[in-house]
This record gives sequence, structure tokens and C-alpha cells, in this order.
Amino acid sequence: SGHAKAAMARLLDELGDKAPALVRGDCGYGNEDIIDVCEQRSLSYLLRLRKTANVKRLIERLFRREDWTRATEASQGWQAIEDELRLSGWSKARRVVVLRRRIKNYVALTAKKRGRKDDSEQLVLALPHDEVQDNAQVWEYTVLATNANYDIAAIGQLYRDRCDCENGFDELKNQWGWGGFTTQDINRCQTMARACALVYNWWSWYCRAAHPGARMEAISSRPLLLAAV
Repeated sequence: SGHAKAAMARLLDELGDKAPALVRGDCGYGNEDIIDVCEQRSLSYLLRLRKTANVKRLIERLFRREDWTRATEASQGWQAIEDELRLSGWSKARRVVVLRRRIKNYVALTAKKRGRKDDSEQLVLALPHDEVQDNAQVWEYTVLATNANYDIAAIGQLYRDRCDCENGFDELKNQWGWGGFTTQDINRCQTMARACALVYNWWSWYCRAAHPGARMEAISSRPLLLAAV
């Protein structure tokens, strides 16, 4: 993110009144440099934080609070709670939303990882502390810094949508070879990149026409739909 800060600031300035309503980023962008870029332009942001020592202490402090939102099918099992946090190096405290979800089948997964079996050949959990029971609640956490004026229950889905937005870039790089053609001649690189992007757009439209209800990923749609062509 340190290398992207200047270019990101230029892009947001160039967009002017077409700037995004919300800037989202993973933990690589969850730092004050990127937050400053957004705050200086009065833009809403939703950025994931790394699990540093201070972030872990926040999670421990919030764990026993009773005002977590209720996990629902719509939230995909995630609960949420908000607080304020000022990390070392930050100029001020900022709003953070902590998401947690119970890890299902943790006992089986941990046992499988450890590879221990009992007499009945079933994998069993081996933990160093006897007081940890098979039904212990084990949670995974995500901590998000945000100034967005959204309901706390919507924050988790807003962040998950960011991952969906990245699928297009992942496909362009890995399924369409956007990162596979490089030379020292910038003109040829640009020509190939634009050609890949153009064909990718055509294919996306074709897939949407074939299946209007949902987006189809390249790795599964190409074998299926090339036969139709």
C-alpha cells in the first residue's frame, strides 16, 4: 500500500465528483496513510486491520460484551460489535467494527490436522489443556476500521462484497493472462493488456446473456459455453 498511496490519491482527485461512495481495502491497506488519503477527501472507507497486539487486546476486551448483533443466515453466521481504537502511530482514535463467527467442526478439523486417531479409527482432538471440551466455542475474527455511515449489521456484507469485486481482477491475471505478457516495450504491453480486457468484456457479456441471474466465473464458464459457440 505504501507504493500505491500516491497513485491512489491521484486517481481519487482525477475522479472528482465521480469518486466512489466507499473505499474498501484488505489488511494491506488498513493503515493511517491510506485512511488519511480518504479522510482528506471526505470519503468513506472500510479497511481491514492486521491482527497486531493492540487489535488482539481489543478483541479480548470485547469478547465478553453482551451487545453483539445476532448471527443470522443473512449475515452468514457473523456477529458484529463496534468500538473505538487508536493504534500506535495513529493520530487519533477511529471507529472499528469487529466481526466474529464461530468455527464449525473445529474439533474435527483440528484433529484431522494433528492426525491423531482413537481405537475406533476416528480422528479425535488433542489439546494441551484438559479443560477445553469438544463443544468449546472457537471464533474467527475480522476487525474493520470505518467512518462509513452504515448500520453495523451491514458492515460485514459490505466488506465481503469487496472480495467479489476483486474476482474480476483475479480472473484477468490468472485466467486471461493479463499478467503473463511483459516486455520492455510499453506500447506492446499496453496493446496486449487492452486486447485481453476487450475480450474479457465480450466474454462477460456473453456469459451474462447465457445466464442472466448470476455472474459466471471464467474457469467454469469457458468449458461449458465454448461448446455453445
